[in-house]
Amino acid sequence: MADRIVFGFTLLLAVVYFYATEQIHTFEFGDPLGPKAFPRLLGVCLLVTAALLFTEMWRARKAQPQDKKEQPAGDKRYLLVVGAMVVWTAIYFRVFVPLGYLLSTSIYLLALTVYFNRGKWTANVLTSVLFCVLSYVLFTKVLGVTLPRGVLPF
Repeated sequence: MADRIVFGFTLLLAVVYFYATEQIHTFEFGDPLGPKAFPRLLGVCLLVTAALLFTEMWRARKAQPQDKKEQPAGDKRYLLVVGAMVVWTAIYFRVFVPLGYLLSTSIYLLALTVYFNRGKWTANVLTSVLFCVLSYVLFTKVLGVTLPRGVLPF
């Protein structure tokens, strides 16, 4: 059931994201790709992710015996996890600009990796921090994208 919820939200997010991308104003001169190229690429990645999830759900359904019923609805822990992730992501969106990309994203990813990869603190901290630093360098230095600095001086 949780995979269906994630699949539905991924499709909904892709549709909203593509709609928002089409609202970006473009000029007839300048870069031939325009400002919509990267957002469109992210939207396509969302659709590919949804397609992969659907394929995984389809295969799991075919592998499941026909006489077996779906899991009982008594275990609602997965709904609590999905709800907590939605709230945590909303908090991340709220503090993204005031704290800055590096700090807010590191904290966000660290909390998620600590929950989903329990007991592996070294790997969780290294993954969270290195991903943020490398993506920050890629976006700011290589691609020339301005990311919020927040409270950090760089």
